[in-house]
Amino acid sequence: MTQAPHLSNTPEPDWADRMEQTVLDSALELAPRLGWNGRMVRQACAANDLSEGDQELLLPNGPRDLAALLWRRHDEQALAALGDPDGLKIRERIAKAVSTRLEVAAADAEAEKRLSGFLALPTNADLVLSLTWGTADALWRWAGDTATDWNHYSKRTILSGILIPAMTLRLFDGKDASDAFVAARIENVMTFEKWKAGVDFDAPIRKATELLSRLRYPART
Repeated sequence: MTQAPHLSNTPEPDWADRMEQTVLDSALELAPRLGWNGRMVRQACAANDLSEGDQELLLPNGPRDLAALLWRRHDEQALAALGDPDGLKIRERIAKAVSTRLEVAAADAEAEKRLSGFLALPTNADLVLSLTWGTADALWRWAGDTATDWNHYSKRTILSGILIPAMTLRLFDGKDASDAFVAARIENVMTFEKWKAGVDFDAPIRKATELLSRLRYPART
């Protein structure tokens, strides 16, 4: 395929990247009517003159690949819309980050509703965990989190547990319901963070190390 000449100094995405996004646009139009499934993927590809062979190369996992593409598009759109977090407390940063991510997804509400049903299938649990973790990580990084110890994982685990029910509430019950849910959960997160700050989690490790040291090198009498 002959590519159009570059019109600027910005490199043009390769064909596969461009076509993935084009097929995703078609999928967003088809999903409300067809659902999020293999049939929808085939029609979205056909709408862009892709053969079944092309589809297999571009989207080998079919609707799972398109689900990941849409999820990551929404992540990118949310981060672009968030701006600078300076001047906001950590609680406000997380609330704003989650709210913005929910509103971005709500812009594609009808397709997202179909996608939520697809992702609820047990066979897609691994995909949901991976995508949600990626979102939680991106939002915490935007909020300024630099933790590299076990806090890095606990924060993302907790936020991942907030995102899925919050998204479901936003799509099916509206913004007020999701905002109330998120506010309550963030309060729980902040309470947990305060409790954690007063606990010495390394103490058991230090005690075990000291015990092993004494057993190996007993004090001389």
